[in-house]
Amino acid sequence: MASPGGGRLGRSWRRFRRRSGGAQVVSAVAALALVVAVVFAVGGGSSGKPSGTATTSAPTTSASPGQASGSAAGVTANSIRVVFPVSNLSSLASSFGFAGDVEYSEQSKAIKLFVKLINDGGGIHGRKIDAQIVNFDPTSETGMRALCKQWTEGGDPVFAVLDGIGTWTGDSQLCITQEGHTPLLSQWTTVTNWTNEGSPYLWWTGPDDAAVLQATVDWGVSSGLLGGGHKVAVIAGNRASDELALNQYLLPDLQRAGITPIVKTIAADPSDTASTDAQAPLVVQQLKADGVSAVIPLIPFNVFFPVLGAETQQEFFPRLLLSDYENSIQSALGLIPFPYEKAIDGQEGLTTETLGGIDDNRPESEGGYDPGVRSCFTAWHKAYPQIPPGNQNYFIEEQGPVQAWCQEIRLFAAAATAAGTHLDRRTFVAAMATISNFPGGFSPVLTYGPDKYYGPTEYRIVRLHTNSPPSSQCKFPLDHIPQGVCWVVMQDWQPLPSPG
Repeated sequence: MASPGGGRLGRSWRRFRRRSGGAQVVSAVAALALVVAVVFAVGGGSSGKPSGTATTSAPTTSASPGQASGSAAGVTANSIRVVFPVSNLSSLASSFGFAGDVEYSEQSKAIKLFVKLINDGGGIHGRKIDAQIVNFDPTSETGMRALCKQWTEGGDPVFAVLDGIGTWTGDSQLCITQEGHTPLLSQWTTVTNWTNEGSPYLWWTGPDDAAVLQATVDWGVSSGLLGGGHKVAVIAGNRASDELALNQYLLPDLQRAGITPIVKTIAADPSDTASTDAQAPLVVQQLKADGVSAVIPLIPFNVFFPVLGAETQQEFFPRLLLSDYENSIQSALGLIPFPYEKAIDGQEGLTTETLGGIDDNRPESEGGYDPGVRSCFTAWHKAYPQIPPGNQNYFIEEQGPVQAWCQEIRLFAAAATAAGTHLDRRTFVAAMATISNFPGGFSPVLTYGPDKYYGPTEYRIVRLHTNSPPSSQCKFPLDHIPQGVCWVVMQDWQPLPSPG
């Protein structure tokens, strides 16, 4: 179905569609916390950083898989001990006033199922995955660090940590990998320095944001959003990860394109809400006075929200170049039509995720599941067939927790199997470096290499579309209920550039 901009229409998140406009805001917070923990902005945001944490110094170099430890801690003749951290957001949900319908309960169910399927199939060279599902508070860095030390230095260490949803973030990633020399597969990402610091143990199922930012600049120039006399601004958080992204990656990318942006920095620590709320209106006021027409956000959700509020209050709506950086394109979907329709409707962004697809098993050529998600769906509903196909909840979400854990567990199993019968940290990371064209979930395929620690290989451009008043656009085809919002695919898959 053609959109006004000529792109292909895709579905919106069902978790948003089930809610009234007012409830969509807190639903967005819940969904984002579940997917990337951006509500908490813990990606490099602490002040007293543990040793080994990436800084804003010159880019670091990565260690090769051959330099990994030969330890087989967590591996026995019959088992492989693996931790699955699952974020505990009950208290946060209560304080925000939402509960239930954000699919948290599916996480443990999904982990147990997909581990069981591997174990029932003979395990990995005869070893069963000993799954340790651990609830944790993603708002507590001290709590996460304590768990990290327990897993990597305790009396009963684990072999690997799998973070399918992307809530094990920032410094805590480096605690496991750089300090603990323990493999970690995670959906949460930032820029290349992080995987260099954590190499060869840190492997991302999400994109390296250095590549995302480079592609964003290339797209902005080719589409006419950047250059050509446009005044461009960057709003960056003051976290270490944001400073890395700004100074070592985005600004050099813009400089190569002949663009010198206006840069505004804003407090991004979630514990400094008063400063963030006070600075956001001033930043927007300055950009409006300077005649800025395009803005690249390098900010987490807790900053993005007040910035959009200030834009709305001041009736200033520049073009936003959204992206996978802190999931700004994904989080924006939950903020329209309420409360920031004017600021977001029609904005475009770059993503490596399958945004714009449809959550059902129609042919892939018609926007249905990619092969990796389709396989996860088939296994899920073979185990849980009780929901009738006519019910919209019958299908799993492309960007949901079931396929996320399915992808992570299968990726781990593929690498552990390729490592051979002698499984240790060195053979495992060496095997990870050989994974190519793996059927993904959030992204269509994942490919790694000896110096490529992130999986996605392609990106697409999508536009946010508000379907008001309801029309034939943004309609979920199975139940014919008009969607409140949807993504429209404007440019289909293009190769993601290599960082640098």
